[in-house]
Parts: sequence; structure tokens; C-alpha cells
Amino acid sequence: MAFSAMKERYRNKINEVVLGATKEEGGTRGYTVTVGGESALPFLHFEGEIPNRPIVALEVWDVAPTDWHESFTTYFGDVFDNPAQWAKKCVEEYGADVIAVRLKGADPDVADASPEDCVKVVKDILAAVSCPLIVLGCGKAEKDNQVLPAVAEAAAGENLLIGSAEQENYKSLAAACMVHKHSLIASSPIDINICKQLNILITEMNLPAERIVIDPTTAALGYGLEYGYSIMERARIGALQGDKMLAMPILGNVGHEVWRAKEANISAEDMPGWGEQPSRGFLWEATTATALLQAGMNIVVMRHPAAVALVKQNITELMKPTSFEE
Repeated sequence: MAFSAMKERYRNKINEVVLGATKEEGGTRGYTVTVGGESALPFLHFEGEIPNRPIVALEVWDVAPTDWHESFTTYFGDVFDNPAQWAKKCVEEYGADVIAVRLKGADPDVADASPEDCVKVVKDILAAVSCPLIVLGCGKAEKDNQVLPAVAEAAAGENLLIGSAEQENYKSLAAACMVHKHSLIASSPIDINICKQLNILITEMNLPAERIVIDPTTAALGYGLEYGYSIMERARIGALQGDKMLAMPILGNVGHEVWRAKEANISAEDMPGWGEQPSRGFLWEATTATALLQAGMNIVVMRHPAAVALVKQNITELMKPTSFEE
């Protein structure tokens, strides 16, 4: 007996956002990456088009991290002090689709790096790798407003994905992205109404919706993952049903959230029943990421190479079209 799948039909699709710019487009990237474009819920190929696979970014900091678990030294210990070589290793050895440069050193409580210092780091990484870049600030609004516009100007035409713009702090970043031809991450605190309102405010400044990626904020497995999932799911359903101010691809800082959890870091000696930390840590990250892919996440920013390998394998499997006999 033939199985006939029930199919939803949606009247809208997710915007496609292009990351990076080649020489012909005014940049220096060897290739561009496109995210979004879905006309159905995640990986339901029989209901609509899923034209672009989700992508995985690996984090690279401008300073050697002092709070990462020691297990990361196995992978990055030789390049922690050289962001350009760190980025190159992420691409060539660990298969990152794009690099997420976090300018942590700009934080006044870390190294208080100047805008000029941050510009140099970004330029060095642009020279070292051919993939598109995501550039994230230190998380301190006052300093990010100095650093990120300077980076946007210095890398004009590269179509960086710059973040993050928030409801109280979006005008300078939106203006910089508009003038220097970059895309913008709009970040909201797990609130779909703020997410939508921020997108409205940014587009009112004439930055096209097709140059906005949303970060609705998420949490790690065991720390509110299901609530973050529900917000992403609601945003994706709303977008497909016609809400154009929610129709942006979604980014999540999965690595940052997961490696704040004690379950990813604590040793087997301290918690004998939890298993060995090296495998538990990267599995915690991979599990969080694969769950959020099902909610509609398009860009997963990760840290652990072993987790990246698992997630990319999962994406490959999920991107295989499923056919039903009608």
C-alpha cells in the first residue's frame, strides 16, 4: 500500500544571505557561501526546497583563550597565539566552512585591544584563508561600537558577517554594514517579539533584509535548550507563513554556550558516573548543535573539531532528499 505524506504548503521562504565577496564582487574571498532559502521546515525536502545546507563555523580568537578547557590544546595549542594560523588550521585540517573571528581581546577586562589592533587581526586572517568571515565583537557595547565600525571600514567590500547588533545598540553597526557592504547579525534575548522589532528597526535604516542574519540566542543541552529551540521554531514557522521580518537565516553561538556548562568541562574523577571528559565534552557540543539544526539554525558557530566532524556528517545525511511514493 502506497504511503502518501501529508504536506504543508507555505506562502513564504527564508531569505538567502550571501557571506563573503570574491574579487569580481569587490572582495578577496576565494568563494562565497549562501545560507537560507528554505521554503519548508528544516530538512522536510518533500514539502519544499532546502537549497542551501547549514554551515559550520569554527571560532578563532584574537588572543589566546585562558578559560577554554585544557583538552583544546591538543587541537589548537600550537596556534593559540597566532590567529591567522589558527584560522588556517580550522579550514584546512578541521573542515570549517567559515571562520568566526571573536575579538575577545578588545574587552577592557581582557587586553583592551585598540580598533587598530583588531583591524590587523582581521586583515591577517583574511590573508591567511580564502573562506568568508564572521566577525564578532567582545560583547561590551561601548567598545564594540569603536572596534566593529573600524573593522567594517578596513575590510570594505569583503561582505563580512558582523555582530552583534542589539535593540539598544544597533545603529552604528547597521550604518557601518550599509556603507561598507557587509551583512549584520541581529541578536535578541530569546524573545521573538524583540527579534522581530530589531529586524524592523534595522531595515528602516535601509539595510536590506537579505543582509541580516538573526541570533535569537540559545542555550546548551541541559541549560534551556528546549526553550531556545521553541523560539527558533516559532520564528521559522512565522517566516514560512508570511512574516517577512522573521524570514532571516539563524545563527547560534553553540560552542560558546556549551563550553560554559559544567557537564562539558568537569573531569571523570570529579564525576565518575558521567564518563570521560574528552568525549563527553565534544558530544555535549555536537548534541546541542544537531538539535538546533532541527529548529532551523543555518549557521552553527562551534569550537571543538571532533564535534564539527559529527555535525557536518549529520548535515550531509539530513540534506539527502526524502522521497515518498505518491
